[in-house]
This record gives sequence, C-alpha cells and structure tokens, in this order.
Amino acid sequence: MTAVMLTTMILCFALTISVAVSIGLASVLGIQANNAHMLISVKEMFNAINKFPLAAIPFFILAGNLMETGGISRRLVEFAKSIVGGVQGGLPMTCVLTCMIFAAVSGSSVATTFAVGAILIPALIKHGYPTAYAASLQATSAELGVIIPPSIPMILYGVSAEVSIGELFIAGIGPGIFISLALMAFVYVYCRIKGWGKNDGDGRLSFGRATWQAGWALLMPVIILGGIYGGIFTPTEAAAVAVFYALVVGVLIYREISLPSLIVVLRKSVISSAVIMFIIANAGLFAFLITRAGIPDEIGRWLEAVLQSPMLFLLGVNAALFVIGMFIETSAAIIVLAPILAPVAMHFGIDPVHFGMVMVVNLAMGMITPPFGVNLFAACTVARISLDRMVSHLIPFVLVIFSCLMVITYVPALSLTLRDLVYGR
Repeated sequence: MTAVMLTTMILCFALTISVAVSIGLASVLGIQANNAHMLISVKEMFNAINKFPLAAIPFFILAGNLMETGGISRRLVEFAKSIVGGVQGGLPMTCVLTCMIFAAVSGSSVATTFAVGAILIPALIKHGYPTAYAASLQATSAELGVIIPPSIPMILYGVSAEVSIGELFIAGIGPGIFISLALMAFVYVYCRIKGWGKNDGDGRLSFGRATWQAGWALLMPVIILGGIYGGIFTPTEAAAVAVFYALVVGVLIYREISLPSLIVVLRKSVISSAVIMFIIANAGLFAFLITRAGIPDEIGRWLEAVLQSPMLFLLGVNAALFVIGMFIETSAAIIVLAPILAPVAMHFGIDPVHFGMVMVVNLAMGMITPPFGVNLFAACTVARISLDRMVSHLIPFVLVIFSCLMVITYVPALSLTLRDLVYGR
C-alpha cells in the first residue's frame, strides 16, 4: 500500500497535478491496493476537517480580505512608512514592517501578499525600484503572515501534533520579530549599496497624523492578540472577532466596503477557504493511511539510528523540510509530517512548541522558493511579471530567512522564553 501511494503521489507531482488531488488520488489507490473499504476515505477526510480549531482558517482568510478592501491595509502602510520611511531604503523597510503588523491579524501569507502588495509594489516601482525586486521583497515579507501569530500553519501544526495553539502563538512572536528586524536591516544595507531609495521619504505623513488615521486599524491586532493571550477568547473565536471588527471598521468607520465589494470579498474568501480545506481533507486521509501502515514508527526508528543527537536531528529535518517545502504546499506538508516528526523530536528532548516553530519557519520558505511558491505567484500577479525574472532577486532574501532559521533552530530561547514567562514554565 505504501509503495503504491508514494509512487502515485510522486508521479502526480511530476505531471504537475495539484497537491490536493495528488495526495487524494494516492490515498484512494492505496486503499484499493490494501483491499480496504472505500468508506474509509469519506470517514477520514471528514474527520480531518471536523476539528473546531480549523474553523479559524476561513475566518482569518475573510478578515484579511476585509482588511484589504476596507482600507485597513492602506492605513497600516502609511503608519509603517511614518516610522521607517524617512531613510534611504525606507520604502522596502515599510513593506517589511507593514507585513509584520498585517500578519498580526490575517494569519495568511497569501492574503498579506495581495493586501499589502497591491499598495506597496506599485509604490516601490514608482520610486525607481526594479519590478522584480519589488515583487521578491513583497513575497518574502508576506511570509511573516504565517510566522507572526495568529498563523494558519501554527493552527494546523497544533491540531496535527496535539500541541497547545495558544503556546504556539506566544512562541511565534520572538521568531517573527527577529526575522522582521533581519529583513529590515538587510534591505537597508542592500539599498545603500545599490543606491536605491534616496527619495523614499517623499509624501510621508508625520508619525502623529499617520497614527491618528490608522488608529482603528492598529487597534485590531491589539484586540485580537490581547484577547487570545488574556484568556478572553480562544484563537478560533479570535478569528471570528477579527472578521466582525474588520467588517465594522470597513463599513461603518472607514466606509470603504460597499455591498457589491462585500460580495466579491465573500466569494474570494470562500474559494480560498475551500482550497485549503480540500488540501487538509486529503492530507488527513493520507496521514491516516501511512500511520496505519506503521510508516511514522519506521521513520522514527530510522532517524533515531542515523541522527543520534538533537543537533544532527534538527539539521537533517531542516534539510529535508527545505526540499519538501519547495514541492508541497505548507498546509499539506505540516498535516502529513507533524504527526511523524513531532514524536521523534520529543524523543530527542526537543520541546514540541520549539519544533513547531522550526517546521513553520522552514516550510514557510517554500512559499518563496520555486517551483510552487504560492507567495511568488501572488506577487507575480500583482506586479504583472513572470516568475523567472524574480529568481536572482529572491536568492539574497532566501539566504536571510535561512540564516534566521538556523538561529531559531539552535537558540530555543528565542521561541520559548516568552512562552515560559506567560505560562509559568
């Protein structure tokens, strides 16, 4: 059964069939090869999505789309620009900082790419930055959407590995801020070397005025994250609160969401949510079948035999996840691999929350690496360029993120210190 499933999945990937269909078809053929009842597929696909924390995913996607349409993202850009936009290279730094703030509500990197990129990519091009650089910067910065809490991949890891989602969210703050600062430092130095961005401060609002205009937008992450960490509501309930808040601000306060635009937002959100849920359902069936076949135990024993120390295990896992992330969508990879790798990590004495940060940050790089980087496709759509033009500009950004990943991997305190303070560990 395992051989049939893996062969089918690899063949489907080679034929560029979508990830969800590839995993689902491999699972169905695996069931047939094992002469099991086909009702297993229906039952396990339903069980995979019949989990309360997963309800947060469509809500966070809808909240991100409402923020884009309701003028919240534009005001966040002006606020970020008022802070860092006055220096050479300030506009790329604004892109990173805006994505960090936007990520504190949206939970989705693709939503962040579209919402922030629709404003900043044209602005970067207008200020003389190459189109390919602007698109690469936006795609990379939007990766923060899944690292800064709340985060859809963290929710999926928590459900798959049976780890507290609240602890994962707390643990994501340190790595998210660290990566944001590293990216801002890199683009500042890079722009000075290239001589770009000498007029980035043109049209910048004062800090006070930008803060006043973005007041309602800035209050949103405070309410969402404060409510989660204050124990007022769960991460899933926070997603619903985010939708309600974005809708009220966009319709009643900023008055930029009309009925026709709301219908478009709802339609786009339903399609995006359905795609992710279909991936989760098929990946859940696949994970059930390989677990039933004993593959996780075999992989665990093999890893324990070959990688005999925590440092070697983390190095091997990072190398494998980096390659896997290039070809398999982040959500599917987490659902399939987290139940396999998390128990092995715990055997080596690695905190499952820290290991979750390593998995999420590593697989998030798959969003900005060809051939299946979803952020790249989103940025290409906004910038109206082909993917091949972005590759040379992407390499430095990938190296920066990879360097940050190594620090996050081997300095657990970066992820766990705040978690330990909040939960009294």
